[in-house]
Amino acid sequence: MGGDMRVILLEDVSGLGSAGEIREVADGYGRNFLIPKGLAEFASPALLKRVEEQRQSMARRREVAVTELAGLADTLDGAEVVVKAKVGAQGRLFGAVTSSDIAEGLQRVVGQEIDKRKIELEEPIHQLGEYQVMVRLSKELVPTIRVVVEGENG
Repeated sequence: MGGDMRVILLEDVSGLGSAGEIREVADGYGRNFLIPKGLAEFASPALLKRVEEQRQSMARRREVAVTELAGLADTLDGAEVVVKAKVGAQGRLFGAVTSSDIAEGLQRVVGQEIDKRKIELEEPIHQLGEYQVMVRLSKELVPTIRVVVEGENG
């Protein structure tokens, strides 16, 4: 007989493809190796439909995430974060303002948690004043926020 069969890979199979991909394989290879080992499943029409639906819902989730991120970028762009810091002589700070301080301040402004690793601060801020700081949400979305470091009295 030795025809071909369509299978859906359940795991990555080297030389064949990645999990979730549909492949044509020799009947014997599919029946005697891939399927018994749990590496693939026979690609029935119902299964193909399910895989396609999963793929579409993942794509939709990704789209929603991208839209939400774009909305967040708009909100962040030009947002102002005020960080209070203890000040010593000549306006130098005791300690420094770090990306996690900025992330906390930003969270209060936008009401949403911002990962401090996304805040592009070359080095901690040691002086009072205003700073333009970029927030790298994704490769394309890099809004700039205004960080205002004010002295706290006390």
